[in-house]
Amino acid sequence: MTTRAGMLIAAGALVAGTVTVLPASAAGTGEPVPRPLPPLAWTDCATTAYPELQCATLKVPLDHDDPAGRNISLALTRIPHTAKTSQGPLLVNPGGPGGSGRGMAGYVAASLPAKVAAQYDVIGFDPRGVGKSEPALDCRPGHFDPVRPDSVPRGAEAERTALERAQAFAAACGKKYADVLPHIDTVSTARDLDLIRRALGAERINYLGYSYGTYLGAVYARLYPERVRRMALDSVVNPNGVWYEDNIAQDYAFDTRHKDFMAWVAKHDSAYGLGTDPAAVEAAWYRMREELGDSPAGGKVGPGELEDTFLPGGYYDGYWPRLASAFSAYVNKRDPAPLTAAYERYGEADSAADNGYSVYTAVQCRDAAWPKDWNVWRKDNWEVHAKAPFSTWNNAWYNAPCAFWPVEPLTPPDVGNDQLPPVLVLQATDDAATPYEGGLALHRMLRGSSLVVEQGGGNHGVTLAGNDCLDKHLSTYLATGTVPRAEGASEVDAVCAAAAAPEPEPAAKPKAEAGGEKASDTKKASAGEKAAGRKASAPVRPAGTTLHGLLGHVR
Repeated sequence: MTTRAGMLIAAGALVAGTVTVLPASAAGTGEPVPRPLPPLAWTDCATTAYPELQCATLKVPLDHDDPAGRNISLALTRIPHTAKTSQGPLLVNPGGPGGSGRGMAGYVAASLPAKVAAQYDVIGFDPRGVGKSEPALDCRPGHFDPVRPDSVPRGAEAERTALERAQAFAAACGKKYADVLPHIDTVSTARDLDLIRRALGAERINYLGYSYGTYLGAVYARLYPERVRRMALDSVVNPNGVWYEDNIAQDYAFDTRHKDFMAWVAKHDSAYGLGTDPAAVEAAWYRMREELGDSPAGGKVGPGELEDTFLPGGYYDGYWPRLASAFSAYVNKRDPAPLTAAYERYGEADSAADNGYSVYTAVQCRDAAWPKDWNVWRKDNWEVHAKAPFSTWNNAWYNAPCAFWPVEPLTPPDVGNDQLPPVLVLQATDDAATPYEGGLALHRMLRGSSLVVEQGGGNHGVTLAGNDCLDKHLSTYLATGTVPRAEGASEVDAVCAAAAAPEPEPAAKPKAEAGGEKASDTKKASAGEKAAGRKASAPVRPAGTTLHGLLGHVR
């Protein structure tokens, strides 16, 4: 899923210098060694949050096999190193595919220990097709405008309507970007990373990737193993399942995580008044879902939009208190306003979400084969829905354009690798978006890697998010290259306890006490949102900034 809360940064219009490059030689491609490149032209694009932020633009070939052909541009950001000795560039990617990464440079530099951050040029970037990179894809503006048909297709006519909607998106993409779509894929993006490396004048890169960014990093490492200095991969895509099987695995995992949320609501019955039995609370949620099918909340929150609103809670439990309050208000007070506000905050798609979804589909549909026979989708999704109904059909329709994609799929590369320095793999056991099995699988595929597990953790993106144990492993690795090693035969090299679940929000203060802020504030969630139950992990980071407002999530 590309995040609906969105990756927002306060840079406004980013002005950048430009340099054009030719593709570097990938291992085994037989390409000639490229000529040296001029340095990137960095310009000031400071924000209030990140006054040292700089920007640049890099032109790269649309088709890496035709370097003399059409160019596209990549938007980059940088927080320069301040230490006397630099460890080189640290490229950071928030995931997606389709997630904007320009804001990650400031966040990561501010979140790492100051002595560690000072040693790196922290580099953020919008991948090809995303955000301020050009062209930025937007296949079918308004594709997620409310109210959509119920995601669960109850009958042939409902299924036909949903299929026509998916076909319309795929057709619009093919018509609008016929010349671009064959080159929006993970391998092409990985080759872009090496052009960024060359433009930075670095022999090797350091890399921190979250979510889909772990797969992008693994593909880069397969293509250019000699160019990897250090690589940390947080919340890992299972490379054995890209992408159809991985989405099926997500359906089960998100349903389990939704049940965890229902149990949390039941535990806090004194705050939410929905009962102490998790099964009964869950039943109330599904009754709410059915009611919204007949009468959407605020004229915009039907069953599909409800799922969109609560899906972010599967990524990050810091959203649970606000979601639970909206749930409680609807059920107990028949008040739809908080639910509508929650949708506007967490679920509503804007132009950035339209762009993210366009790139998401372009990458995933191109990266690997999907079933072309809709009967396969129907059978598989009804079977999963019977056991895991929370978001199975919502996810199916999200990915359904791949059944009709106008570009033939590629064959995913084997990312197994025995030529790398130690890679640090970090994974929560109960992550829904990238289930634990993915972290274990990639750890086995990267010889010499180290696996650090957050035991009992259910959030997606676990470092630089408030867990001191995990952050210490990451910062030690970036500072020294040292990874933890297990004693004996264990595949897990280190274990960190999960942070405590959040507490319910305190009751809203009267307007005069609260400084005039309305309890039903409907502003969009952003990188500045303060997450319940989380502490800031760096004093120089803007108050309330959270990792989970920045990540572009695999869905």
